[in-house]
Amino acid sequence: MVIKLEKIKALLYENGSAVIRNADIYIKDDRIFKVDTTMQAQDAPKADKIIDGKDRLAIPGLINAHTHAYMTMFRNIADDVPFTTWLFDTIEPLEDAMTPEESYFGTLLANIEMIRTGTTSYVDMYICPDVNAKAAKESGLRACFTRGIVGSEYNDEGGMRRVNEALHDLDTWCDGDLRFAMLGPHAPYSCSGDFLKHVVEIAKERGLGLNMHVAEGQTEVNMCREKYNMTPVEYVDSMGVFDVHSIAAHCVYLEDRDFDILKAKNVNVAINPFSNAKLANGFSPVPKMLEKGLNICIGTDGAASNNTLNMFREMTFEAMIHKGLLKEATAVSAENVLKFATLGGAAALGRANELGEIREGYKADIAVIDLKTPQLQPNNNLISALIYSANGSEVDTVLVNGKILMEHKVLTTIDEERVYFEMNRIGERYMEIIRNKKSSK
Repeated sequence: MVIKLEKIKALLYENGSAVIRNADIYIKDDRIFKVDTTMQAQDAPKADKIIDGKDRLAIPGLINAHTHAYMTMFRNIADDVPFTTWLFDTIEPLEDAMTPEESYFGTLLANIEMIRTGTTSYVDMYICPDVNAKAAKESGLRACFTRGIVGSEYNDEGGMRRVNEALHDLDTWCDGDLRFAMLGPHAPYSCSGDFLKHVVEIAKERGLGLNMHVAEGQTEVNMCREKYNMTPVEYVDSMGVFDVHSIAAHCVYLEDRDFDILKAKNVNVAINPFSNAKLANGFSPVPKMLEKGLNICIGTDGAASNNTLNMFREMTFEAMIHKGLLKEATAVSAENVLKFATLGGAAALGRANELGEIREGYKADIAVIDLKTPQLQPNNNLISALIYSANGSEVDTVLVNGKILMEHKVLTTIDEERVYFEMNRIGERYMEIIRNKKSSK
């Protein structure tokens, strides 16, 4: 099938810079066949479907480089509390009570939100095998599955069960294209050294990357200092994690030597500004990361700590915070942040040659923005507008792998009403768990 985005404004990358061009974009099957900025191509294929580009902007689908999709069920129930209270007193007990069916609907709800706000790919750290992958497959989004893995010993029964669940999902659900996988050792404080080394060896044997929380909070830093006399980055590197393709999520607490390690090992740093701020963990030192030439991608984290999966909100916040902290208006630019959410995310997925751009031969992952909205008028500088003016509601149509997942704001793959009904039922159960817990104290 050939789809044509006709006479549309398009966000392109030319010589490393973001530019806006008028174009006809031809999609053939799952890839971008032609980007015609002359709009007079003689060799373009005949379109089976035409999407009118009037008052529209086509952008590369956004890449959410770190989230926990199932956590939508924990949205707005653990707010305004310290990080350790949030994690250990509320979220972990609720995760223990979660059923696979609930995780499935939680992930579907996350997928709805991501599609509606222009995300086409996401890196998901999850805890229930099968159901998260099933939800991603049904939605049509591009997903990198990283089953969260914790373990205390090399032969830890629970840890190896989680590893085997990750490999099961890899072998059962992954097609290497829309669905692929990394291993997800959770964090330095939840994986012992011996166990972490074992996970690294499995990753090497299977040719898999690793996705891990690193240097997220002060408690983690203190633990690594006390137990190993290392920073979290130094410790994780000493365990061999960075010897394979890696995504290090958060990286809030970094020392000078850490930047050198991350650069030398080509680690992809997934910043999560909104979540880190809300949980009072601080901010990733992005200006210095840029100075050191690190590949930066951006994630929302889970809805339990954000509390949305809206990459537009994340991009706006990231572009603002360092200006305020450093009192420097040029600290992190709109174009920087746009690249984090597209090019940076594609590199983190190990797919920089086919994702993150509207380019001939690349995968047809595109979000179409409605420019005829008050916050985007007048169309003075659309690159700035995407970061400083847009809020995600402007996303009109979304394609992944050449398939339309949403057209004129109508989803084509997910029954929204069913998901909302189920999630409100699930939410009531969790609120009851919380009320019972409070009354028993």
